[in-house]
Amino acid sequence: MLELKNISVTVTDEEGRPRTILDDVSLTVEPDSFFVVTGPNGGGKSTLAKVIMGIQQPSAGQILLKGRDITACDVTERARLGIGFAFQQPVRFKGMSVQDLLSLASGRALSVEEACCYLSEVGMCANDYVGRELNATLSGGEMKRIEIAMLLARGTTLSIFDEPEAGIDLWSFQNLIAVFRKLREARKGAAIIISHQERILEVADSIAVLRQGKLAGMGTKEAILPALNLGLPLCDRITRSTPQ
Repeated sequence: MLELKNISVTVTDEEGRPRTILDDVSLTVEPDSFFVVTGPNGGGKSTLAKVIMGIQQPSAGQILLKGRDITACDVTERARLGIGFAFQQPVRFKGMSVQDLLSLASGRALSVEEACCYLSEVGMCANDYVGRELNATLSGGEMKRIEIAMLLARGTTLSIFDEPEAGIDLWSFQNLIAVFRKLREARKGAAIIISHQERILEVADSIAVLRQGKLAGMGTKEAILPALNLGLPLCDRITRSTPQ
């Protein structure tokens, strides 16, 4: 469904010197699959996510979505083609309710019942949240599940999650894992998840390891996880602990 061909990203540092963030990365994400990208900090994972979404343009290479070349498409065009992006810190919209957000995502006014269905899919007690305002009274974990519900309402064919475990507590993390497992079982579109967390890697169909901007390994969960757990040179470190 999604194919990256020889993607490179080179930027200029503060001293005017070129610095390569991604170096000749090629990978394929199959339809309705859960694809996790992991690796040490500074390896280029978040940059890869931004390149796929169109937030950052590659210096070289090609991006294909369902066989269509989208390399030159901006973020708006890619969103229209069915790509969604969930940030590490979800955006809060003062004065907007959860129902309003889900309606905006779906492109039409949703009834309370329809909005509640999407919230229920991400394990939330719908009646408690559908009328809530998207403000600081919602926790990080609640906002992340609402953001996933928003992507479901949009009907994205490819959803990108950039370190979804960031900034949430253990209880919220456990709920997030349950949501990902449920989404994987439902197979409603493909997902790319950027993460260090072993429990998220265990949900994956395929795993790619980025190290110093290069693809250090890629394959099925069964092939990649044992090497990571044994400390073989695919990746410097994998985080086994869950958020505190």
